[in-house]
Order: sequence, then C-alpha cells, then structure tokens
Amino acid sequence: MSKNIILTHQEIEHKIKRIAYQIYETFVDEEEVVIAGIASSGSVFAQKIVKVLNDISTLNVSFCEVKVDKQNPQSPIQTSLSPQEYSNKGLVLVDDVLNSGTTLIYAVRHFLDVPLKKFKTAVLVDRNHKKYPVKADFKGISLSTSLLEHVQVVFDENGDNYAFLS
Repeated sequence: MSKNIILTHQEIEHKIKRIAYQIYETFVDEEEVVIAGIASSGSVFAQKIVKVLNDISTLNVSFCEVKVDKQNPQSPIQTSLSPQEYSNKGLVLVDDVLNSGTTLIYAVRHFLDVPLKKFKTAVLVDRNHKKYPVKADFKGISLSTSLLEHVQVVFDENGDNYAFLS
C-alpha cells in the first residue's frame, strides 16, 4: 500500500494558523470559546488550534476532549468538561478527518443537549463522502477521493506532522 503525502508538516501548521484566525474572527464578540477535539487525532489537532488562539487572541480559550466510540457512535459520549463548563459559550467541535460524517454528527448531537451561544465545526481534511448532512465550518483542505482510499493524519511526538492518502 503506497502513501501519498497530501499535507506536509509546514502545510498543516499553516492550516492550523488559518483555522485559528477564522475561529477568532467568528468568536471575536465572545469572551470565551471552547475548542472540543474528538479523540485522538482530532484532540491533538484541537490542542494545536488552542495554542495558536491563545497566542493571537484575547479570548478565554478552554480545551475539551470528546471521546466517541467510532465503532458504536450511538453509545454515550464522554467529555473532559462537564456540560455546565461549556453551557452558554461558543464551541468549536474539531476532528482531523471528516469522512462519512458519522463521528461528527453523533458528537454534534451530544452538544445539542446544552444551550450554546455559537456552535461551529472544524476539520483538517474534508473527504466529501458524507452519509449525514454535516459540514465543516472551518476546513484545512477539501479532498475528493474514492471510497477505497483512506486519509490518515499523523501527529508525531517529534513534531513531524503530515497527512497521507493510501
């Protein structure tokens, strides 16, 4: 199985910064925003966005890890913050790849039980193969691929991040 690099480390860093600026522009009138990353790669991506937001904005930014059972997305979703901690705030749900939309739509459904001021979604790679009517408000790259192809994002501990198509 061959790997085709679709995003290099430098390109990912650029997309993180651009998405962070887009989030800041969208939530500039808010005092607080919660960046909720879907475990595990989406969570790493979200933490990188939080870091940039803290550098470029005056927003009070909180991070929330969202655990979704990807094999059984209807099972209860767990978050590192309690609903009271993100209630009546702006929230951005973040994942690395939007493939069929299953994970994202079930995570969105979880957050709909709590009143939010604004609710947006962000992904690094949008595959355009959705089964559900879910979209990414902020995306790094849109990619039309075949259903047999697989997109994976690697966030290496050494800082060598990349995305590839196999």
